[in-house]
Amino acid sequence: MIEKIDKQPKKRLLITGFGVFLLFLLAIAIFFYKSFWTISVQGPSMEPTLDNGDRLLITKAYWLVGSIQKNDIVVAHRPGSDEIIIKRVLALGGERVEYSLQPKAHSIAEGPYIVPAGHVYLIGDNRPVSEDSQVFGAVPLENVIGKVVVTNRQGPAE
Repeated sequence: MIEKIDKQPKKRLLITGFGVFLLFLLAIAIFFYKSFWTISVQGPSMEPTLDNGDRLLITKAYWLVGSIQKNDIVVAHRPGSDEIIIKRVLALGGERVEYSLQPKAHSIAEGPYIVPAGHVYLIGDNRPVSEDSQVFGAVPLENVIGKVVVTNRQGPAE
């Protein structure tokens, strides 16, 4: 039996430092693409904190920026609708909402309004014009798209 001898050396795949760096950049880009979104404010419900046209960076990577807390600004789907709203968290599940801010459908006879577990109570900073949890009640956490982490305030139009 004659054995065939291959005189060409086997090629090895070498990953250089530059290749590792490119893979690292790709991983970071994919992470940011999947974890962060931008959205533009439309309407006056969050004035004076946010004005019409302000751009927001939001994330659902709570392990990175912290869980949703009182006074955080969040972006959510309005219950029973695909409409996206931007509101401030007034109360978390299990917390009591003061009488003047309770949902309009809640009766005094029912006692204090307690936010159901797994929900957040959202309110606009410009309360006279804001349609918020006073109108549609507490919002399930599944409806929360993300927490606002950065704003690009444009300021009021002149």
